[in-house]
Amino acid sequence: IALWEIRLVDNIFPEDPKDGLVKSDMEKLTFYAVSAPEKLDRIGAYLAERLSRDVVRHRYGYVVIAMEALDQLLMACHSQSIKPFVESFLHMVAKLLESREPDLQVLGTNSFVKFANIEEDTPSYHRRYDFFVSQFSAMCHSTHEDPETRSRIRVAGIKGLQGVVRKTVNDELQAIIWEPQHMDKLIPSMLFNMQDNEDSESPLQNIATVCEENPASLAESCFRELLGRAAYGNMNNAVHPVLVHLDNHRLWDPNDFAVPCFRIIMYSIQAQHSHHVIQQVLSHLDTHSKNTPRVRAGIVQVLLETVAIAAKGSIGPTVLEVFNTLLKHLRMSVDFELGDGSRRNSASSLSSTRTKESEERIVQNAIIQTIGFFGGNLPDYQRAEVMMFIMGKVPVYGTPCHTLDTVKIGHQGTKRIQTMLLSSLIMVTSEFKCKTMCAGLPMAFLEPLCSISLMEDSELRQLVLEILHNIIDRHDNRAKLRGIRIIPNVAALKIKREKISKQDVVFMKKHGQQLYRHIYLGCKEEDNVQKNFELLFTALALITIELANEEVMIDLMRLSIALQDMALANEENMPVLIRCGIMALVAAYLNFLSQMIANPPFCQHVSKVIEMRNLDAPYLLPEHVFREKLPESLDRDAVGLYFQTADLAEALSVPGYNVERLAIPYIPQVTDEDRLPRRKSFVDTISLQVDILSNSLPDQSQLAEEITFETLKKAIDTTGLEEQERERRRQVMEKFQKAPFEEIAAHCESKANMLHDRLAQIFELTIRPPPSPSGTVTVTSGHAQYQSVPVYEMKFPDLCVY
Repeated sequence: IALWEIRLVDNIFPEDPKDGLVKSDMEKLTFYAVSAPEKLDRIGAYLAERLSRDVVRHRYGYVVIAMEALDQLLMACHSQSIKPFVESFLHMVAKLLESREPDLQVLGTNSFVKFANIEEDTPSYHRRYDFFVSQFSAMCHSTHEDPETRSRIRVAGIKGLQGVVRKTVNDELQAIIWEPQHMDKLIPSMLFNMQDNEDSESPLQNIATVCEENPASLAESCFRELLGRAAYGNMNNAVHPVLVHLDNHRLWDPNDFAVPCFRIIMYSIQAQHSHHVIQQVLSHLDTHSKNTPRVRAGIVQVLLETVAIAAKGSIGPTVLEVFNTLLKHLRMSVDFELGDGSRRNSASSLSSTRTKESEERIVQNAIIQTIGFFGGNLPDYQRAEVMMFIMGKVPVYGTPCHTLDTVKIGHQGTKRIQTMLLSSLIMVTSEFKCKTMCAGLPMAFLEPLCSISLMEDSELRQLVLEILHNIIDRHDNRAKLRGIRIIPNVAALKIKREKISKQDVVFMKKHGQQLYRHIYLGCKEEDNVQKNFELLFTALALITIELANEEVMIDLMRLSIALQDMALANEENMPVLIRCGIMALVAAYLNFLSQMIANPPFCQHVSKVIEMRNLDAPYLLPEHVFREKLPESLDRDAVGLYFQTADLAEALSVPGYNVERLAIPYIPQVTDEDRLPRRKSFVDTISLQVDILSNSLPDQSQLAEEITFETLKKAIDTTGLEEQERERRRQVMEKFQKAPFEEIAAHCESKANMLHDRLAQIFELTIRPPPSPSGTVTVTSGHAQYQSVPVYEMKFPDLCVY
């Protein structure tokens, strides 16, 4: 550098540093630098040398003046020659940041922020900011003794990081800033200051009035800006440090900071990148699958927050992945809760076991809430797929369930999983408005759902009925029908109703008998309570409102009369409470149906029976059946207390109603499930099938039957058999002449299914695969076992041996 240039630079420094920068000489230096930009690098090098000397000698006043001069030169000169000058400038900023004086660190940061706001015409190929990222991150974690000074240093560090982000994210040549080694410093520094604001006792809150800016709010602003600039390929590197920070600082339990942190993330990133965050949280949940229940619950609650925000947009293929992962962890939680059966026997571990169970319940409830909330916010077309997906995971009869292996967890674990999955289905189906019932209740969904409705557990049946209510009720009438009661004026309920569509008429022709069957069988379960009857009444009423034309109404009347006859005949020795409950259900429903049809003779007959019951048998009405003392048996001779088919047929002898069908008794269609005894769980059905197969094999000791004169006489006497055969043929002919087509088709279909199943069992017993060295599968007590056969023990046919 020339001597006169040195003198030009020295003149800007006063004799007393308190006087500040000499403005007149600074204007001369600026004019010279602008006129001859090629001299900038030498001027910058000399200023850097002088500043380094002043820092070592602790002449901080001249340091401030030198930085002010550098800032003015940097702001005034925008040319190609500024590149070498920038190197000198950054070198001086680094000198200030390396010093231990807070004032110099703040001074260097402010200069760097001014430099970061300058837009350069051409990118820099060789400039790197690794040192500044590390230094600013260290400043963000300052632990200075003085709270005010600590706050100033942290604010400066956050501003410096914000400057680095602004300087690099828009420069394609500086994409290295998104690499993990830099993100692992940037993200935790911001989160550390955001987390510090969560502490209500933090002294920083008192300093916020003294300090110009609050480190927590500034860090949050910088965090939002960084995430908003993240591109598609950088999302994983930006989110992973957040998860690691929450792990290291144990912020999942409690998750008071984790939830708002991810709320900030989801609202800051671009909407199309939401599934990246969800996938990261899901994989992190898998990583912590064996952690404490509270940690897992905290992660699930964070996942709930992310999917709640992402569900409002489009998240593509992540939907089923979310549900699959959650269901897997639901099963694992049940395993953790029920798997340590050996430790429960000891009295010393009883309290710890109960604590563990309660904590696992927190995890399970969080998972169910997440499943339900996420599914409930999806569009209808995606919600239908999710309903099918969840139902495929519920362990029920006739449905393969590979994901949830119910053999290991037993009856209690299977019931727990069934209850939780059905509870999540209730949340998913809430406010679900399908245009046609075929879309809301497809066959693949309806069959397993109705199968659960026959389980020997009243709670499961209640959940199934609530799911049916959610799907069938498309006009929000369910709230008006809550509780089983004799409604005096149905018109006052202002029920919303539309004309039945052709698609719904077709649905009832195909699947109506299945719905009637499960309502019929569900009424006679011995463990039914008041809530079961209330839900059954609501189901019948909703079917009437949403799906009933004249033909369906006749079928519902036949169903009601069949329920009444079943309670009176009592062929299955049902408890008196169940019989009276069925009577009360029939009365409440026929009262509702008569007013919906608005047929005066029909209403008059129903009202007459209800009045008679009020006088002589109030325990047959829904208002009294669960409160009053019940009789030991029902009086079948009191004809006035019961609804008569002839009176109903006479009342409905108007155009539009096929009264002849009322005379045909309703008989539920026979399915494969009726061949099995009462089921408790999917596990019991498997073992039961195995027992049936094993017990069906004939015993050799019973094959040789003793032949006597009486047996020969019975074999020759066929008169009684001929009469029985004629009566059976007459009943078959009458059924095929008078029964509706749907019942005949269902009966034939069930017989075909039974034949197919028998043939399959025969083929399974007779046709077996040849032995293989890789092993053959044998089923023993519901467990699949592989038995390997060595090659030298295998017997090959002669034609196959060379």
